[in-house]
Amino acid sequence: MLDRLYEKFDNLSRDHDVFKIETIGDAYMAVTNLVCHQEDHALRIAKFARDTVNAASETLIDVDNPEFGYVNIRVGFNSGPVVSNVVGNRNPKFTIIGDTVNCAARMESNSLPLKIHCSEASALILKEKHPEVPLDPRGRIPIKGKGEMETFWVYNDYDGGFVRRGGRRRGSINSLTSSVENGSDSFK
Repeated sequence: MLDRLYEKFDNLSRDHDVFKIETIGDAYMAVTNLVCHQEDHALRIAKFARDTVNAASETLIDVDNPEFGYVNIRVGFNSGPVVSNVVGNRNPKFTIIGDTVNCAARMESNSLPLKIHCSEASALILKEKHPEVPLDPRGRIPIKGKGEMETFWVYNDYDGGFVRRGGRRRGSINSLTSSVENGSDSFK
């Protein structure tokens, strides 16, 4: 199931010009504005997040047992600076690290199935540069290692645009995604 799901995510990362960093178990991490300058980095990661939620909700958990339903993911993203590097000698791996990445992971872990959760840093960029993206304040919530943070829901629909509605619910699995600003956008 993860192979089928990640193949969809990989195709979406190419479609949105989002750079895939890694997958760890059921976690998928991607970033914008890292490999090349992307003025619209926050919008790209928001659209990528929307499309990954939609793709997951159309992916059967088990093709031989459709009664198990479809995959549900949680998504979170954040914008800010990151450090990128190749780490390790035996099995070198390109990765990104920093508070922005940690915060993106916290946005995901505090999200809900089929929901897109973003930090105030990302929301401010989206409000200023892409007001067409509907955001609703979630309010201040406790974030491990950060204290209370103002966070936002990014609303999505299943027809390709952004709307202020919830989605359908099926099956269940968790996934990570994020966004980093020139920073870059890190999607966990």
